Amino acid sequence: MAKNTSVSQSPLILASASPRRRELLGQLGIAFEVITADIDEHDAQSAPHLTPVELARDNALRKAQAVADLNPARWVLGADTVVARDGHLLGKPSSLDEAGKFLRLLSGHVHEVTTGCVLIAPDSAAEVFHEISRVTFRVLSGDTIKRYLAAVNVLDKAGAYALQEHGDWIIEGVDGSRANVIGLPVELLEKVLLRHGLL
Repeated sequence: MAKNTSVSQSPLILASASPRRRELLGQLGIAFEVITADIDEHDAQSAPHLTPVELARDNALRKAQAVADLNPARWVLGADTVVARDGHLLGKPSSLDEAGKFLRLLSGHVHEVTTGCVLIAPDSAAEVFHEISRVTFRVLSGDTIKRYLAAVNVLDKAGAYALQEHGDWIIEGVDGSRANVIGLPVELLEKVLLRHGLL
């Protein structure tokens, strides 16, 4: 069942409950409303045949299509972010113990953050695109991991971390879009929205 979290109708629907994506999209100055749909997202267990890029794009399409089906003649944007190290997917941790395991896996290594996006037009045509950023983690001590997990709610975050929340404690550098790591590749998205006359 779709959930509408805005009263006034605007040209664009964001098919995501993520407050981070709402904030990033808002930075572009476009009017939008949020309508989410409860769907079963694919992960490494349910779709082991998909690469990280394919998984992000597939989940973004599933989210956008579910909302577009209930809101014909509207523009709908869906997005999904995937964290992977050496092709090994790190989703949202199910516990703090698993979150600590994820951070230990990322410690001292470079990993990729992929956000897949889908923009569905009023005529049902869908444009699918994605962005990849490479994130280098500092070498993390056990105390740093405990401190980070105590300071940040990581259970709703792929990879068990957030660039925008004490990211300097754990991240050495980002190659590519920082916004993409947070959850939405605003630089690429801005070009797509401009091309369709939405900005």
